[in-house]
Amino acid sequence: MNQIEIYQTKDKQTQVEVKFDGDTVWLTQYQLAELFKGSRSNIVEHIKNIYKTGELHEQSTCRKFRQVRTEGKRKVERQIDHYNLDVIISVGYRINSKRGTQFRQWATQRLKEYLIQGYTVNEKRLEQLKQTIQLIHQSGNVGELSTGEAKGLLEIITNYTQSFVLLNQFDSNNLPDEKLNENISYEIKYKEAVAAIEELKKQLIKKKEASSLFGNRRDESFSGILNTVVQIFGGEYLYKSIEEQAAHLLYFVIKNHPFTDGNKRIGAFLFVWFLEKNKHRFKKSGEVKINDNALVALALLVAQSNPGDKEIMIKLIMNLIRS
Repeated sequence: MNQIEIYQTKDKQTQVEVKFDGDTVWLTQYQLAELFKGSRSNIVEHIKNIYKTGELHEQSTCRKFRQVRTEGKRKVERQIDHYNLDVIISVGYRINSKRGTQFRQWATQRLKEYLIQGYTVNEKRLEQLKQTIQLIHQSGNVGELSTGEAKGLLEIITNYTQSFVLLNQFDSNNLPDEKLNENISYEIKYKEAVAAIEELKKQLIKKKEASSLFGNRRDESFSGILNTVVQIFGGEYLYKSIEEQAAHLLYFVIKNHPFTDGNKRIGAFLFVWFLEKNKHRFKKSGEVKINDNALVALALLVAQSNPGDKEIMIKLIMNLIRS
């Protein structure tokens, strides 16, 4: 969901352009000032106090969106801070609770409407995808997929259809943190990862399953991917759990193509390696969380996914390997 709507106050004296994205709405400082009929400096002060007192956390309630602004005679694209509905409501209580309540009611109703629309659309897409995979599997015309891989993909879609629909409705802030494992005992390192990929390459070439192009780095993007996975924000990992780091590692290696050949296999290899190092590859029963066929199918699903569905894919991967 990425929609823009115009909100008009009940007295029809104020109109504000509202951005809907994820499962919330977003306004800039200037829009907040316009909504509550206050000064921008006053809005800034309230936002600072909200974050300073710990009432809300900036990381989860503030996002930067690209916005074209007119500066003099030029149009310039800037990254502008936007604040979500939680911040809007908190500011409203401090400045104009009546206007804040009216806006919350309007925004909540619109969000419900978008949620219902999104659920219906994605349910239809998922059902169509299930039917397509079933027809492919039954006919034996699996193209790039082997029979085992097609079966693995079908199992993922069949077993996790409901999860996929639900995950598409909520952003990462709504994922239950208590079910994620933040006991990260192994941090993936560039040199060690490169050495492991070289060893994998030797083994695959020996089996005649890869060429000399396999695992050759295009540029420095692989190093950048690993740095992104383990980046620190406020003294803590930005991706705080094993599931988050593993999912982003798999996604970024496959989608960003840092190697001339073998990105899907390398992504899958590093994904399993990372889980193994963090003692997170197996269920409590001793069964692997994702078997070989399912892993190959998942890698192909990521590779063929729309870049706009990144968050959906990340959440799906996390859901599959959650403790």
